[in-house]
Amino acid sequence: MPSWIVPVLYVAVMAAVIAGVDIAFFRDRFWERLMVNIGLVLLFGAFYLRFLHH
Repeated sequence: MPSWIVPVLYVAVMAAVIAGVDIAFFRDRFWERLMVNIGLVLLFGAFYLRFLHH
Protein backbone atom coordinates (compact mmCIF):
# COMPACT_ATOMS: atom_id res chain seq x y z
CA MET A 1 0.00 0.00 0.00
CA PRO A 2 1.46 3.40 -0.92
CA SER A 3 2.51 5.62 1.96
CA TRP A 4 0.33 8.54 0.84
CA ILE A 5 -2.97 6.66 1.20
CA VAL A 6 -3.22 6.86 5.00
CA PRO A 7 -3.00 10.68 5.21
CA VAL A 8 -5.43 11.08 2.30
CA LEU A 9 -7.97 8.77 3.93
CA TYR A 10 -7.44 10.50 7.27
CA VAL A 11 -8.17 13.93 5.76
CA ALA A 12 -11.25 12.54 3.99
CA VAL A 13 -12.60 11.10 7.26
CA MET A 14 -11.86 14.37 9.04
CA ALA A 15 -13.75 16.35 6.40
CA ALA A 16 -16.71 13.97 6.59
CA VAL A 17 -16.87 14.23 10.39
CA ILE A 18 -16.66 18.03 10.31
CA ALA A 19 -19.36 18.26 7.63
CA GLY A 20 -21.59 15.85 9.54
CA VAL A 21 -21.26 17.77 12.79
CA ASP A 22 -21.91 21.06 10.97
CA ILE A 23 -25.07 19.78 9.34
CA ALA A 24 -26.38 17.93 12.38
CA PHE A 25 -25.80 20.50 15.12
CA PHE A 26 -24.61 23.93 13.96
CA ARG A 27 -26.47 24.80 10.80
CA ASP A 28 -27.32 28.46 11.60
CA ARG A 29 -24.71 29.28 14.25
CA PHE A 30 -21.57 30.71 12.67
CA TRP A 31 -19.30 31.29 15.68
CA GLU A 32 -20.15 28.05 17.46
CA ARG A 33 -19.63 26.19 14.21
CA LEU A 34 -16.25 27.86 13.66
CA MET A 35 -15.08 27.04 17.19
CA VAL A 36 -16.17 23.40 16.92
CA ASN A 37 -14.51 23.06 13.50
CA ILE A 38 -11.23 24.44 14.83
CA GLY A 39 -11.47 22.10 17.83
CA LEU A 40 -12.10 19.09 15.63
CA VAL A 41 -9.16 19.93 13.37
CA LEU A 42 -6.90 20.28 16.42
CA LEU A 43 -8.20 17.01 17.82
CA PHE A 44 -7.64 15.16 14.54
CA GLY A 45 -4.20 16.75 14.23
CA ALA A 46 -3.19 15.69 17.73
CA PHE A 47 -4.44 12.15 17.12
CA TYR A 48 -2.55 11.97 13.83
CA LEU A 49 0.69 13.19 15.38
CA ARG A 50 0.34 10.86 18.37
CA PHE A 51 -0.67 7.62 16.66
CA LEU A 52 -0.20 7.75 12.89
CA HIS A 53 2.86 9.91 12.28
CA HIS A 54 6.00 7.90 11.51
